[in-house]
Amino acid sequence: MRRRLLLLTILFSALCLATVLYLLVGNLPAPDALIKRSSPDTTKIYDRNGRLLYEVLDPRAGRRTRVPLSELPTYFREAVVAVEDASFYSNPGVDVSGIMRAAVQNLRAGEIVAGGSTITQQLARDVLLSQEERESRSYVRKLREAFLAVRLTQTYSKDQILDMYLNEVYFGQLAYGAEAAARTYFGKPARDLDLAESALLAGLIQAPALYNPFVNFDAARARQAIVLGLMVKSGSITLAESQVAQAEPIHLVASTPTATLRAPHFVSYVRNLLEERYGPEQVNHGGLKVITTLDIDLQERAQEIVRQRLDELARRTRDEGAPDYNVNDAAVVVLDPSTGQILAMVGSADYFDNAIDGAVNVALANRQPGSAIKPITYATAFSRDWTPATVVSDVPTAFLTKENQPYEPENYDRIWHGPISLRQALATSSNMVAVKVLDHVGLPAMIQTAQALGISTFGDPDRFGLSLTLGGGEVKLLELTAAYAAFPNQGRRVDPVPILSVNGVPWSQPSNPEPVLSPQVAYLITSILSDDSARIPAFGEDSVLDLSRPAAAKTGTTTDFRDNWTIGYTPDLVAGVWVGNADNSPMYKISGVTGAGPIWHDVMEEALKNRPVRDFSRPDGLVDVQICDTSGLLATPDCPRQRSEVFIAGTEPTRPDDSYRAVLLDSATGLLWEEGCHGQPIERVYRFLPPDAQEWGRKQGIPEPPQTDCQGQPVQQADLSTNGVAKQGNAGGEKAESTLAITSPAPNAVFALSLQLPRDMQRIEIAAQPADSGAPSLSLIVDGQVIGSFSRPPYRALWSLTPGEHTAQAVSADAEGKPIESQPVEFLVQDGP
Repeated sequence: MRRRLLLLTILFSALCLATVLYLLVGNLPAPDALIKRSSPDTTKIYDRNGRLLYEVLDPRAGRRTRVPLSELPTYFREAVVAVEDASFYSNPGVDVSGIMRAAVQNLRAGEIVAGGSTITQQLARDVLLSQEERESRSYVRKLREAFLAVRLTQTYSKDQILDMYLNEVYFGQLAYGAEAAARTYFGKPARDLDLAESALLAGLIQAPALYNPFVNFDAARARQAIVLGLMVKSGSITLAESQVAQAEPIHLVASTPTATLRAPHFVSYVRNLLEERYGPEQVNHGGLKVITTLDIDLQERAQEIVRQRLDELARRTRDEGAPDYNVNDAAVVVLDPSTGQILAMVGSADYFDNAIDGAVNVALANRQPGSAIKPITYATAFSRDWTPATVVSDVPTAFLTKENQPYEPENYDRIWHGPISLRQALATSSNMVAVKVLDHVGLPAMIQTAQALGISTFGDPDRFGLSLTLGGGEVKLLELTAAYAAFPNQGRRVDPVPILSVNGVPWSQPSNPEPVLSPQVAYLITSILSDDSARIPAFGEDSVLDLSRPAAAKTGTTTDFRDNWTIGYTPDLVAGVWVGNADNSPMYKISGVTGAGPIWHDVMEEALKNRPVRDFSRPDGLVDVQICDTSGLLATPDCPRQRSEVFIAGTEPTRPDDSYRAVLLDSATGLLWEEGCHGQPIERVYRFLPPDAQEWGRKQGIPEPPQTDCQGQPVQQADLSTNGVAKQGNAGGEKAESTLAITSPAPNAVFALSLQLPRDMQRIEIAAQPADSGAPSLSLIVDGQVIGSFSRPPYRALWSLTPGEHTAQAVSADAEGKPIESQPVEFLVQDGP
């Protein structure tokens, strides 16, 4: 009885084991099984109005060219083995140590997150298993895959397996196999691949969508570096060979399409997202109907505008004798700021122009933004304790870096402007003030704001210094444009949305995120970036930043002229433009206002031409206050430079201006008056500069009050009262007979013409303060020529800059009609560098 029971137990166990083995391997295909494929419906990608952009054809039928292993470069084979299966030539089809590492990762994660698959296992999975089984992530599939890999190793040689693998594996962009990949990315047969190109292609295998160089060039290069490092580790190449390969420029090409392909960069971007979500098999064979956010009409007009504006620069070089600007490429992104929907994405000037690396989507590439990043720094400051009226000295200043080295930023125009408000500093793009603002708020705070607005490239604050606010950190055009979209969107973050639906199912759910910035702070930024008068000193009147409707905009240019930007918005649209060269070669003195600016202007006008004009919505919680521009404090009668400023309620100034103050002078000596002086007290208004700007003021010829009184006693500026008398006494002094004076420009000021702006756009303000008795009329004169006559304030006119030494003067009359002339003010205009 006991023996019979034991026998039954053994038979039952054997039956169970056989059943398990059959379930695992019984129905596995033979190693020589042929691949049988059906012809499903194709995936189609449409614009927002249902117009076809691209039809995804069966890649296995049309994008594969088999080549024998012997025709593939040794570098390419070694690169693939190094990154995908270092023990390929010694393992039996499975790598036990790799499986153990993956098992530990899976146990820690509580799910299958790593596979440890060898090249042979990948071949078995991709060629012999069904699509349903390939897409499953189970231990049963891994066991079946391992059994198949062992059988393949027993059936074929290692070189035969590698041959089949390199002709089957997917490299992205519809490229299956090494030959298709080489021609898709580099326009050459696989046998001609060099080490750098081989390493880049080998790096794509693990995640073609993630490392697609057309979409994420920087990630592809980082992955290439990993492959080269593994090749050094395996002994395939030397460290020196690896370094040479990493330094080699990568030149991508665009394959000539075999079917309709509109908006190619955008389609490639969308396809990448689809593959990340559904996998390449589903995209290639799943018959998806993809409705995107793109407006193909606007897209194609944006493409035309890019070509026209770049051709215009080339034509100026050819026909007008202008210098070779060396500008060949541009990118454009247009978003709806309320939804984040991408309405246009131009990734280069010409997708199919290999000479400019046109297939690279620069809208998704990391590039330095120059001054276009500054609004994020200012928004951080406005979210704390500073306002648009806060005055900071634009004077030479040194900052100590983390390496204990001095950092001395310079302005783009190489001119120091003295104490200026944050409004004017941002509008005219002062570099020094932007650095001081960042120094005030701190790098972590600015980076936190940038990341909250969607900038993904800044990362660890320890990587950066104060130059970050001048464009020292790379960003993506798409992300920075989306960050700007928060300003007209009440400070709420805007994430780019490229797809509306797939097979009728919404791609993403609508969201209403909490504001990153308060609506009031967002409005302050808009108020400055839309302030045409504030940016006149830098951009002139009627610049390309002015649209036929209210609009806010900011330009950016890197110091080496490798990148220039214009990003701007209305309540309805936000557009970002980059101009430069994909190979990172420098342009010749092309700035954001001459390169990207005209493209931005034309794209915005085109996109908005059928939309009603709307002004920016002003939120509650703001107040307008009349201030003195030189101090940001409440305006007084002594201040000649008054204007209205907008403040967040509670941050407006409460004390009167003290930058312009009246003091009493002794009419006999011209020194400070006090009791006992021989002359009569005469009141005169001086501009009092902060200590860090006093040296700048002396160089500009700004008059300073006397430092001693009539008896020779020294008196400090701080000892002068703010009500027009010295603290030592007050005898009710008389006003000076005439205060007619030129208030702008400052005496001995120096201006430099910019090569980036058309000459007729470069003007300065000539302004005067009338006589105290009132002026029935006032004329402004430059070099003896009247440039404007006025019967009431403001007494100002714009004068076109002309190289040379010049003299400005004001002429008026007193109450009795007697002529009065101001003291002449001399200034210099120099040709730009």
